[in-house]
Amino acid sequence: MDIEELLKKVKKGEMSIKEALDLLSELPFKDVGFAKIDFHRRLRRGVPEAIYSPGKTKEQIKEIVKEMVNKEKIFITKADDAIYEELKYFPNCRYYKDCKMVIIGKKEEKKGGGYILVACAGSSDLSIAEEAAVTAEELGNEVKRIYDVGVAGIHRLINYADEIRKASVVIAIAGMDGILPTIISNFTPAPIIAVPTSIGYGTGLNGVAALMAMLNSCSPGIVVVNIDNGFGAGVAAHLIMEKLREK
Repeated sequence: MDIEELLKKVKKGEMSIKEALDLLSELPFKDVGFAKIDFHRRLRRGVPEAIYSPGKTKEQIKEIVKEMVNKEKIFITKADDAIYEELKYFPNCRYYKDCKMVIIGKKEEKKGGGYILVACAGSSDLSIAEEAAVTAEELGNEVKRIYDVGVAGIHRLINYADEIRKASVVIAIAGMDGILPTIISNFTPAPIIAVPTSIGYGTGLNGVAALMAMLNSCSPGIVVVNIDNGFGAGVAAHLIMEKLREK
């Protein structure tokens, strides 16, 4: 629960002042030994803190969730089936298996004011594309998807020129030669967030070649997140949308 929601509950009489003070006493973070859990992330950044699964045990993740579950929506990224099995008993827990993401908390209502377009080059990029799309949707944005439209068959992409042009923000995801964001930039004045993926053969260097291609794009206005960071791209697109909605 963020501070705004907490204050609303006190005002409506749904929570006592003592209960609110008990919750506030643990803010802005709580030290549980192996982790310092940040409860003010949404207040400062507009998005809740996320749990990155690799490198953590199921028990550690569950302990963090226990501390956060009544205070904030929770994103658990790069999670596997075993982690979901450990967490599925928490209320409002759902598992997006295609992108290996567990989310706990209510899905936010769509706010309108345009849409985010998520485009990916090939079917092998779908996991990262869905990570970006699900993140943006869960934060309350309308998201449209166009998948498997890589430049090896560029006529597939041209077919969606109108949808690309009308998007408020575009997330373009590709491995291999990483050229899709540059091509898409020819169709729209919208900000483009490029996401390199680790898909490709040996000289792709697990996504480094795509990353370098995106960073060296000759088309201005393209920003690049790290390899396979669909979550970061979804958050960035959401923050842009929030600023657009303020106008």
